[in-house]
Amino acid sequence: MPLPVDLSPHDITVPVVIRNAPPGRLYEHAVSREAAAIMSTGAIAIRSGAKTGRSPGDKHVVQAPESEADVWWGSVNHPIDDHTFLLNRQRAVDYLNTRDQIYVCDGYAGWDPSCRIKVRVVCGRAYHALYMQNMLIRPTLDELERFGSPDYVIFNAGQFPANPHTTHMTSRTSIDLSLERHEQVILGTEYAGEMKKGVFTYMHWLLPGRGVLSMHCSANQGIAGDGRPGDVSLFFGLSGTGKTTLSADPARRLIGDDEHGWGDDGVFNIEGGCYAKCIHLTERREPEIWRAIRFGTVLENVVYDPATRLVDYESSAVTENTRAAYPIEFIDNAQVPCVGPHPRHVIFLTCDASGVLPPVSRLSREQAMYHFLSGYTARVAGTEMGVSEPQAAFSACFSAAFLVRHPTVYARMLAAKLARHEARAWLVNTGWTGGGYGAGTRIDLGATRRIIDAIHAGVLDAAPVHRDDVFGLDAVARVPGVAERLLVPHRAWPDEAAWETAARRLAAKFKDNFRAYADQAGADVVAAGPA
Repeated sequence: MPLPVDLSPHDITVPVVIRNAPPGRLYEHAVSREAAAIMSTGAIAIRSGAKTGRSPGDKHVVQAPESEADVWWGSVNHPIDDHTFLLNRQRAVDYLNTRDQIYVCDGYAGWDPSCRIKVRVVCGRAYHALYMQNMLIRPTLDELERFGSPDYVIFNAGQFPANPHTTHMTSRTSIDLSLERHEQVILGTEYAGEMKKGVFTYMHWLLPGRGVLSMHCSANQGIAGDGRPGDVSLFFGLSGTGKTTLSADPARRLIGDDEHGWGDDGVFNIEGGCYAKCIHLTERREPEIWRAIRFGTVLENVVYDPATRLVDYESSAVTENTRAAYPIEFIDNAQVPCVGPHPRHVIFLTCDASGVLPPVSRLSREQAMYHFLSGYTARVAGTEMGVSEPQAAFSACFSAAFLVRHPTVYARMLAAKLARHEARAWLVNTGWTGGGYGAGTRIDLGATRRIIDAIHAGVLDAAPVHRDDVFGLDAVARVPGVAERLLVPHRAWPDEAAWETAARRLAAKFKDNFRAYADQAGADVVAAGPA
């Protein structure tokens, strides 16, 4: 059949298209065309090709007069001109037009109707279409019929490389965003996460312009007496710090696991699904995620037995960055619609590879701003190409890779909301204790869960603290069910002098990193950092 005019831009001419197909039909195409496998659970296991993580060095933003003064140019947003964008766009369109059929997925980003945008994905792989149907908010049949023109379009031709001789190209991979054209073009990478983060990057640009704080965080809400909704908590942190795992709590309702907005009426999820890391996944440790792997779920880059179709979640033979993508409704206690009131707790998760930060610290508002702008963590193996073990890193707003505006824009908005809604701020280390990576041990997930439970219960609001002389952090010294020796880092190390040496080394990195924000952050925020 001819491609209906309203499905995608006029220069897509492929005569056969599968638009918003049900999971079963997409499974059929993925299996027959891409040698995927359907697990005993009904989930589909598939490979993303050579790229098993994001390629941040190949991300480009069009430098245009309308927006260039407000874009944070540099190592995150690499500028290209509009002509180069159009060349890559045409390369993607030409490739898609060579396919026997393509897949078009229409969905929404943003559960708050006042902030919602219509997203269209045009791609050549059934797996990419199914993935984005899981990750976007799915329209009803009536909404799909009335969908009309999209606000944002993704052309995913990831199977086809960029031309490295094109101006501004650094490799055969290119992920290009045009704020003015409201489009993203993907070449040379089949990693599905580039589409998800492309939508988030665009929302990071759009929402602050509307007075809404866009955030790289998960969110959940407690259940008060008689089943009434309770307090909301936000969990900030990069991949591998525990956002998805810690927010999937059987005692609380999940609003979302990764991307949110905070507006005048409260918080809302940007996505319609979850993209959970599943390396070392077990039913005992993460029962909510385990049960979400069912018919409709996309398992990305996992290792499985071809005879039994059983997944080996312990294996990292393909990558550490194994993933499960599923609609948020697959979480038993998901809160749908995915919205909530203003948060009571804002929790910064850091994976401290040096092992010197406390498992939980109570932050002043100034300390909260310091650590939000610092965004310290460790890059976890597999999350990005070329990362094989944790590496110390600073990511402004725990989201630098996706920020479009300057970090202080988001930081000032967060400061205002913390003050206006009297939210408490916490720093929770999910990394190492008793020594750094290779010497100490990773903090037990059960201990971290007990810390989070105590925060929600209000037990830590007035708990005793131990202030260290290096970071000036008030480490909470007593948490029910957690060994007190673990809570004060220098006591967990076999040699306290070695802890202090490592702590001062890390503190110096904090101070070096923060120089980029010191002038705009203000003296009181600078003073809230390491002494």
